[in-house]
Amino acid sequence: MVDDLFDKLPAGSGGDYDGSAIEVLEGLEPVRRRPGMYVGGIDERALHHLAAEVLDNAMDEAVAGHANRIEVTLDEGNRLTITDNGRGIPVDEHPKFPGKSALEVILTTLHSGGKFSGKAYATSGGLHGVGVSVVNALSSFTRIEVARNKELYAQEFARGIPTGPLKKLGPTPNRRGTTVSFIPDTEIFGDDATFKPARLFKLARSKAYLYAGVEIRWKCAASLASGDVPAEAVFQFPGGLADHLAEQVGERECVTTKFFAGSQDFPGTDQGRAEWAIAWPLWSDGSYSWYCNTIPTPDGGTHEQGLRAALTKGIRAFADLVGQKKAKDIAPEDIVTGSEIMLSLFIRDPQFQSQTKDRLTSPEAARMVENAVRDHFDHFLSDNMERGKALLGHVLERMDERLRRKAEREIKRKTATSAKRLRLPGKLTDCTGEGSGETELFIVEGDSAGGSAKQARDRKTQAILPIRGKILNVASATLDKIRANTEIADLALALGCGMRKDCNPDNLRYDRIVIMTDADVDGAHIATLLMTFFFQEMPEVVRRGHLYLAQPPLYRLTAGNQSAYARDDAHRAELETTLFKGRKVEVGRFKGLGEMNPQQLRETTMNPASRSLVRITLPPEYEGRAAVKDLVDRLMGRDPAQRFMFIQNRAGEIDPELIDA
Repeated sequence: MVDDLFDKLPAGSGGDYDGSAIEVLEGLEPVRRRPGMYVGGIDERALHHLAAEVLDNAMDEAVAGHANRIEVTLDEGNRLTITDNGRGIPVDEHPKFPGKSALEVILTTLHSGGKFSGKAYATSGGLHGVGVSVVNALSSFTRIEVARNKELYAQEFARGIPTGPLKKLGPTPNRRGTTVSFIPDTEIFGDDATFKPARLFKLARSKAYLYAGVEIRWKCAASLASGDVPAEAVFQFPGGLADHLAEQVGERECVTTKFFAGSQDFPGTDQGRAEWAIAWPLWSDGSYSWYCNTIPTPDGGTHEQGLRAALTKGIRAFADLVGQKKAKDIAPEDIVTGSEIMLSLFIRDPQFQSQTKDRLTSPEAARMVENAVRDHFDHFLSDNMERGKALLGHVLERMDERLRRKAEREIKRKTATSAKRLRLPGKLTDCTGEGSGETELFIVEGDSAGGSAKQARDRKTQAILPIRGKILNVASATLDKIRANTEIADLALALGCGMRKDCNPDNLRYDRIVIMTDADVDGAHIATLLMTFFFQEMPEVVRRGHLYLAQPPLYRLTAGNQSAYARDDAHRAELETTLFKGRKVEVGRFKGLGEMNPQQLRETTMNPASRSLVRITLPPEYEGRAAVKDLVDRLMGRDPAQRFMFIQNRAGEIDPELIDA
């Protein structure tokens, strides 16, 4: 049977797939072919990742105790120079590469460096051995100067390839350390890709906070300086993270007048340490900064889990100590939400989720941080009982609010699904309400788009209600006609808060109502009809800020391995002249939401982390509301003459090219 199948294959069906088709990329060529694998893309964030890689190497020297000063200099021409007074990159011949210095091997070979064995660095951020070599590969110019053993050496590279040998420049008795100067390659990042002085300034400042023993000097060309970015500055913070947090909190009133800040070495030789600083402002959305070996890990990870566990167990133990019986219901979010947290961890051989190191995955980090923080937090609470009770009361208030909101959502959902599900067969795809985020109802144009939205949604927090075409214009319809309309009845039942005089936003089953229509004229018309419905039938829902407009893209632009989405023609033109300037761009137009696959719909329109929403609100003052009502009556009301007059008065503002399109 198998032989028969092979016999049926057409002759030559293997094409030209033989040994000659197998490519072997050498040196740094893989980095230039696929830069996204190493720096996360070719956008502005990836560009600044190069700066972070070089600065991290200098910080590793400081943390290891070999350097106490780092200089970061941004010159015109997009040239960045980072200097440390550490040991200097070794310049002697590498034993495995005869004729090549260790410096050249490090700059031109992936997975080479002094951080694998742990002999040169007890803790470090760059463990993959690709940092400075990747920077070299993605730079049109790189110059390395090393002052070592009272001699100065230098070598230059272009796009990862040496332009000459390592040169010995002569004696330098008063200098030591490494200087890396580079210019990112415009062939990779585009002609308009330049370092942002404010972003580099903030990066340098944050590194100084993370290690109290280092002084970081900032310089930039006078033409690049601004009100927020001086031409020169010196950063040194003896208090470390506590100094950083004090600056961030400023004059805001906090639950405890004293921050919970401290540090703890881990047991064992060179096992590392943890440093933290936490405040609980009375009114704050909260902010969280997680670091491992001075590397920002914006997505948190196992060190974050350890801190959460220490805080939760500590506050529960204190509650038991003072006789508070409700402590068993305290969850980590009750103590973390709204707080300002900074956690810096130093450990050997950290494991990250990817080369960009956005998330720490080292399993032992959770245990180490929890053990380090827990005792300190217990003392922080019990050393001053009034302080401990104040924080406990704050946490219990958040716990009560969380449990109340959860109970309300469950009651509303049970009531609606038990009493009204028969009225909405196959229409409303509800969320479970089990997520910690707020719930959302997406009102989607058409069953096709509704199908994509159902696959793209977060089942815990996002519900989908498809509507068929253009709903009734309530501004020009009678009350009987409104009540008889099936689409409006379904929408009112899904929301559960009633209409007109019976409208009570407290009974609204979702925290957000998101109108999600196609990014074209018909979609805008449907969105207008829906906004008119909410303005007339549920004005208090709008006034309280529950109504939003989604912002789906109209175009997908692609050049090479880079893609971007454009909201409209103007945004498309902007991207073509900025992000894709001078490059051949393939443009795909989405005829509707239903043409987008679920992944694209999630990424561009539904994921809270990457989407854009427009909140629809009403002016608080009476005159403002009256003006809105007058506009709605003129444009959506029963008198067509008012609309005709509006069109006549605004006709001159229309772009003729858009009419032709």
